[in-house]
Amino acid sequence: MLEATPLTEGWILRHGSDALPAVVPGCVHTDLLAAGVIPDPFLGRNEAEVAWVGRREWTYEREVRAAPPGHEQTDLVFDGLDTAAEIRLDGRLLGRVRNMHRSYRFPVTGLSGRLSVRFGSAYAEAEAVRAELGERPAAYAEPYQYLRKMACSFGWDWGPTLVTAGIWRPVRLEHWSTARIARVRPLVTVEDGRGVVELRVDVERNRVEAGLAVDARVGGVRARAEIDGTTGVVRLEVPDPEPWWPRGYGEQPLYEVELTLLHGDVPLDAWRRRVGFRTVELDTSADAHGTGFTLVVNGERLFARGVNWIPDDVFPSRITRERYRERLGQAAGAGVDLVRVWGGGIYESEDFYDACDELGLLVWQDFPFACAAYPEEQPLRGEVEAEARENVVRLMPHPSLVLWNGNNENLWGFRDWGWEPVLAGGSWGEGYYLGVLPRVVAELDPTRPYTAGSPWSGSWRHHPNDPAHGTHHSWEVWNREDYADYRLQVPRFVAEFGWQAPPAYATLRRALPGEELAVDSPGVLHHQKADDGNGKLERGLARHFAVPEGDFDRWHYLMQVNQARAVAAGIEHWRSHWPVCAGTVVWQLNDCWPVTSWAAVDGDGREKPLYHELRRLYADRLLTFQVRARGLVLVAVNQAAERWAGTLTLRRMSVEGDLIRETSMRFTAERRGVAEVRVPAELEPAGPKEFLVADAWGSPRSSGAESGGGLRALHFPAPDRDIPYPRPEFDVESAPGRITVTAHTLVRDLLLQADRLDPDARADHGLVTLLPGERVTIGVSGWETSDTAAARAALYCVEPTR
Repeated sequence: MLEATPLTEGWILRHGSDALPAVVPGCVHTDLLAAGVIPDPFLGRNEAEVAWVGRREWTYEREVRAAPPGHEQTDLVFDGLDTAAEIRLDGRLLGRVRNMHRSYRFPVTGLSGRLSVRFGSAYAEAEAVRAELGERPAAYAEPYQYLRKMACSFGWDWGPTLVTAGIWRPVRLEHWSTARIARVRPLVTVEDGRGVVELRVDVERNRVEAGLAVDARVGGVRARAEIDGTTGVVRLEVPDPEPWWPRGYGEQPLYEVELTLLHGDVPLDAWRRRVGFRTVELDTSADAHGTGFTLVVNGERLFARGVNWIPDDVFPSRITRERYRERLGQAAGAGVDLVRVWGGGIYESEDFYDACDELGLLVWQDFPFACAAYPEEQPLRGEVEAEARENVVRLMPHPSLVLWNGNNENLWGFRDWGWEPVLAGGSWGEGYYLGVLPRVVAELDPTRPYTAGSPWSGSWRHHPNDPAHGTHHSWEVWNREDYADYRLQVPRFVAEFGWQAPPAYATLRRALPGEELAVDSPGVLHHQKADDGNGKLERGLARHFAVPEGDFDRWHYLMQVNQARAVAAGIEHWRSHWPVCAGTVVWQLNDCWPVTSWAAVDGDGREKPLYHELRRLYADRLLTFQVRARGLVLVAVNQAAERWAGTLTLRRMSVEGDLIRETSMRFTAERRGVAEVRVPAELEPAGPKEFLVADAWGSPRSSGAESGGGLRALHFPAPDRDIPYPRPEFDVESAPGRITVTAHTLVRDLLLQADRLDPDARADHGLVTLLPGERVTIGVSGWETSDTAAARAALYCVEPTR
C-alpha cells in the first residue's frame, strides 16, 4: 500500500549566510515574523517597512533520509509552492516551477540528503515575463498578471502589498510499488431518482504487465472494474439517495466514497472523498426582461443570498481548518447560502470546501484572474491549462461547488477601461475565458455550469456589465452616487456591490497601537487602501447625516450605520423584484487584515453592524417598503418553503412618538414568492416629521420585531439630516451576559459596540430602532460584569442634527 511521509519538521529558511527556523506549510513573512526579524506588517505602517522581503531570494532546506525498504518508487510531492522555485535534492536539480496554484511531483527513488527549495523574487519573475511579452494594462500598477500567483499578494483596494514566497501547502514523500492512483475524476449525478457516481481513474505504473483493478463503494453499493492500461471507469448507482440541498432548502447528507486500486487481491493505493447527490443548472434563457442568470438546484429556482470571499489572510498558509469553519459559520449564521470565491485569490482548500459541504453553502469558484489583461503566450498559457485541469478535478467531489467562473471584471475591463486601444490586438485573456477554461470544464466536469466572467452578459452582443443580461457589478453607486440609486435598476443578478465602513473599534486599537485615532491620523489612512476611500465615505455619509467634525467615535459609528443602510437599500430593492433579479452577492464577507473596507466581518473576525443587518436582509422572510410607479408599497418577500399569510399592521407616526393613523390588512405571499400591498394614501408620511411602521404577523411567526415577534419595516421619507429627531432618551439595565435598553423616545439605529466593553466581547444584535415604550435585550458574550455605566457608554444611536 502507498505510504506517505510528511515533511513538516526540520526546515530552515536561508537568506545568504543567515538561517532561521522555518514552519512548513508556511511562508517567508511568517517565519521572519516568528524569528523577530520583521515587525508585524498588520500593525501601524509596518507594511512599508517589510516591502524588501518580496524583492529577495529565499531558500528552504532540510535533510531527507533514504526511503525505507519495501517500496519500488519514492516521489517527492508538493501540494503548493509560492511561486517561482527551483528544487534540488542532494545537489541534483529536480525541477523549476512557476505556479502557486499547482501541485508538483518529482521521482526521487534512491535519493537522500539535502533538500533545497530556492524561491526567486516574484517581482523578478513577473518583470522578466513582462519584458518578454510586453506591457498589459491592469487596475493596479503591480505586475500580478504576469505570473500564476495570488493576485492580491501584490495589494488591492482592501489589502496590503505583502509579496511573499514559501512552501504554502503540505509536502511529503510518497512510497509505492507496482502502481498508484494518479487521478480520480468523480462524475456525480442524479438519474431517475438514482444517485450515480462514475469514477474515472488514471493510474501511474512502474510495472507495465501487472493486472490492475479498482474496487469502489458508496452508500452500501459496491462495484469493481479492470484497469485498461492506465485508465478505468467504475460506476455505482445508489437507489433513492437523500438529496443534498443548499442551507435553508433541506439537509446536507454526504456519502463516503472509497476507491481502492488492486493488484490481484493486494491493495496498492486508496482514494476517499465525500459526495452529495444533487443537480445544478444555470438558467440563462432570454425573457421579456433580457437574459436571466438563475441557479437551479434539484429543480428548485433560487434567489442566491451571497457574499464575496477573499483569502481570509494575506498569508493563506495561516488559515486553519478551524478558522475556515468559524468564518464560513459566520456566513451561514447571516443567512448566506452562496459564497463566491473571488478571482484575485486562490482555488480554495479542501478545508474550505468541506465546511461549505457541511453547512450547505453553495460555492461559486472563480478561476484566478482579476482586473487585468493577462498574456496568453507561453509559458503562461500552459500553466493556466495545467492548473485548471488539476483544480477542476480536485474540487469535483464537493456538492457545494455549483459554478465555475472564468474571471473577475476582465471582460468588462477590456470594453470599458481603455484596454482595447492599448493592447492593439495583443492577447489579454479572452482566449482563456471563452476558449481554454470552458473547454476544460466541459471535458472534465460536465456536471457543473461555467460562465465566462463576472460581470458578463453572455456574449459580446451586449455590454459585459449590462444589468439586463447576466451578471452585473454595481460600483457606480459607491464610487460616485448615493446608495438610494441602487433602486434605479433591477439587474438580473448582482454579483458585486457594497459600501465601506471602518473595522470594529477594538480592531483599530489593536492594529494602531499608541495612535490617537482620528479620521486622518497616519495609521487610519494607511489602513484605508481604496482610491479616495475616506473621501467617498464622507461624501456618502453627507448625503444622509451631518458629518461629525473632530469626533472620531461618532464618525466611526455613523460610517457603520451608513454601510448597513446602503447594503440594505440594495438587497431589499433587488429581493423585492424576484424572480427578475435572482441573486445578490455582497462585496464582501471577510477581510485579510485590519482595514477600512466593504467587509461584514473585519480582519480580526469581529462582526460589523452590516453582518447583523445581513441576518435580517437574508432571512427567509423579509418585509420592506418600496416605491413603485403607482406609489408606496409594502413588499413581503417569502423565500421559505411554506406559504406566508397573515396580518399587516401599518402605523403612521410622528418622530415625537405620536400615533397619527393606523390600519390593518391581510396579506399572502406564496412559497418562494413576493407579495405587494399598496400603502393607503392616508398613511403615507406628510413630511420629515413623520414615518411609517409596518409589522407583519403570520403563521409560522418569524422573529425580528423588537416589540414582541413578527417582522418589521420602517419608512422614513427624508434623509436623517433633515429629520427633526428628538433627543434620544432610554434606560439601560445590565446583568452578566445581557444588556436591556428601554426607550422613552424614538431611538433610531441603537448599537451596542460590545468590543468597547472588552475586546473579546460580542453582541448578538446589531442596529435596532425602538419606538417609545419598546425594549430590547442584547446578549453579550465575553463580558460577565454588570457595569451599567460602561454599558451606556458603549451604546450609540442617531442623534438630532445640531
